[in-house]
Amino acid sequence: MPTYEALPRFTADLNRLIPEPRRAFHRVVTRAFVPDLRAGSGFRDGLRIKGVRCAPGVYELTWSGGGRATWSYGTERIRGVLTELTSTFSQLRGVVC
Repeated sequence: MPTYEALPRFTADLNRLIPEPRRAFHRVVTRAFVPDLRAGSGFRDGLRIKGVRCAPGVYELTWSGGGRATWSYGTERIRGVLTELTSTFSQLRGVVC
């Protein structure tokens, strides 16, 4: 079972979202991202996951409607993968490639 740790920066960004984008994020995480992690066979194409070029180990997840979040794998906990979902709105600020 995948587990996660939400960093304070991510939580603050999530709380600033208006209701519809927040619901969209919740839907994509609960209906696609987490099920794909549990399956362990990669992510479906519709999630559009790619590595962030200037941040090794950080991945960007985008979905329809302009939604996007960054995340990284963490230490395995309780037979699952720890993911840190971080919003690109603040996570990638100031990154120079």
